[in-house]
Amino acid sequence: MTAKAMAEIYDANRQICKYVHSTSRGHEAIQLATGFLLEPCDFVSPYYRDESMMLGMGYRPYEMMLQLLAKGGDPFTGGRAYYNHPNIRREGFPGIIHQSSATGMQVIPTTGVAQGIQYREKQKLSDYPTPPVTICSLGDGSVTEGEVSEAFQFAVLKQLPILYLVQDNDWGISVSGDEARTMDAYEFAAGFKGMKRVRVKGSDFTESYNTMDSAISWVREHRKPMLVHAKVPLLGHHTSGVRKEWYRTPEDLAKCALEDPGPKLRKVLLAQTDATAEELDAIETEQKIYAQSEFDAAVVSPEPDPATVADYVFVPTPVIMEKGERCPQGRDKVVMVDAALHAVEEILQDHPEALFYGQDVGKRLGGVFREAATLADKFGDERVFNMAIQEAYIVGSTAGLNAVGLKPIVEVQFADYIYPGINQLVTEISKSCYLSCGKFPVSMILRVPIGAYGGGGPYHSGSVESTLATIKGIKIAYPSNAADIKGLIKAAFYDGNPVVMLEHKGLYWSKVPGTEEAKTIEPDRNYILPFGKGAVALEASKEAIDNGESVCIITYGMGVYWAKNAAKQFPGQVEVIDIRTIYPLDEDLIYNTVKKHGKCIVLTEEQLRNSFCEALACRIAQNCFKQLDAPVQTIGALDLPAVAMNMGLEAAMLPSADKVAARIGELLRW
Repeated sequence: MTAKAMAEIYDANRQICKYVHSTSRGHEAIQLATGFLLEPCDFVSPYYRDESMMLGMGYRPYEMMLQLLAKGGDPFTGGRAYYNHPNIRREGFPGIIHQSSATGMQVIPTTGVAQGIQYREKQKLSDYPTPPVTICSLGDGSVTEGEVSEAFQFAVLKQLPILYLVQDNDWGISVSGDEARTMDAYEFAAGFKGMKRVRVKGSDFTESYNTMDSAISWVREHRKPMLVHAKVPLLGHHTSGVRKEWYRTPEDLAKCALEDPGPKLRKVLLAQTDATAEELDAIETEQKIYAQSEFDAAVVSPEPDPATVADYVFVPTPVIMEKGERCPQGRDKVVMVDAALHAVEEILQDHPEALFYGQDVGKRLGGVFREAATLADKFGDERVFNMAIQEAYIVGSTAGLNAVGLKPIVEVQFADYIYPGINQLVTEISKSCYLSCGKFPVSMILRVPIGAYGGGGPYHSGSVESTLATIKGIKIAYPSNAADIKGLIKAAFYDGNPVVMLEHKGLYWSKVPGTEEAKTIEPDRNYILPFGKGAVALEASKEAIDNGESVCIITYGMGVYWAKNAAKQFPGQVEVIDIRTIYPLDEDLIYNTVKKHGKCIVLTEEQLRNSFCEALACRIAQNCFKQLDAPVQTIGALDLPAVAMNMGLEAAMLPSADKVAARIGELLRW
């Protein structure tokens, strides 16, 4: 009756309830049953229609209405997200990680929570008095999302303690079940060997409670995955913005009304208990008054302070200074791939909460570039392990692992294959800290081998930094030498925020002519290099600068070596800045260097048009206009859809030292 009253109040106050929202009308029985049965040790991911589940867990309508009206006191997102998009860390309540609006996307992060709980149990990092259960709630229409299949596959492969509650109301906005799928979620789950399944009439409270009690108890005891398929009617609108009368027939609505959980429960109470009609009427009236008072209080509560709009993009990083010894005495130089390997190994040695997984990084191969060689042998298959070809799961699961105190390092095998994981990176990872008001930052490292050399071809040579740079809420590193990659991996681990580590394949082993300087003395295990601190890779002479005969090149990755090799044709006249991190960017170093020289080239391996490189050139022009003696120049790959396999064609597309030298000469003559 509380949930019903809330929905009726929202519909009667559409001008006040101006933000898009959904209600649980028709789904109340299965949701309340679930909410009542959860323990504080559990995790749950309610989807956008699960307001009754929130009531069942003990949340006040007032708290939920603060989110409905995007008020400053919204305890979940501070007025930043839609109604019933909760996230919470609260004593005595189940944990709820960041919830997004993208249907089905919550299934991977939530499965990651179960993965993390299992990991903590197996590694003896936690001794849970009550074994936690993870519940992921979703609609039947969202089960058709490919990422749901990735999560189901991993859950049954690893036998995780998770329960998927699928609420099937036969509608995906205006798309009916028979239009969109050949089977329901219960039938679909049969294809995932090891997934226990059960059906329940989700509009019947007694059946829902008994079924969920049995299901949750089974997962709690057996620590294996299960799916509950609950058939429910949709009595309300899809959302306040897509109203039921627009696409549903009166006959369909009348049929669904027969399954309304409220009247069904009333009938049972009158037939099987001592309750009277007058008592039940009084309860309904009481809840209408209660819900109205809660709504009235929410309406007059303060709006968010606009000054807080930029809060919580990141949690503050403890890594603000360069620390440790960068060039210890008596050591030989190492290649980049080994310095990175040693950084990860030292992290795993020092931090039992750290784990590493990705495609082919396990014991047999240790990474296609040997970037994880020997790690599984040293730390075991539970901490360093292979993944299926599931880039979305690799990326998105890190949010769930982080929620239970783990620190994942993961890898996508080639930059060209990051795109299936971009959805999770954008929808879940990058927004989690901001939309949870700092409650659920995602501390993770995503390692991505990148770049072209030696005929890698169109699907193993791509550059993706501009795509990544458009995603707000992540940090991006692009080291060019062994010392930097070790220091930046360490910084990324301790940063507390999501970091993408772009690692150029052509620099891993310094096999590309002219990249010998990518090998450096390996820093000690305590060396940390903070993000947002560029370096002068090559200095110009004071004489050339004073005579106005110098130019600076702003670059990163392979560009550092193209620039340094090109500079050999202009002794003392070229200064090279290695930005080292794309975000945060050392803009002070860049602008001060450009102002000192008056002439600037921004160099990238990426295709130029609409790139990070062009955006940076624009910022340089805006900030250094008065000191510029020539237009800011940009050099990058040709604007082609892919890198050709043939090495001659590859060379024709990419920048080179000679191409950079030609542009330096032109700029110096300006």
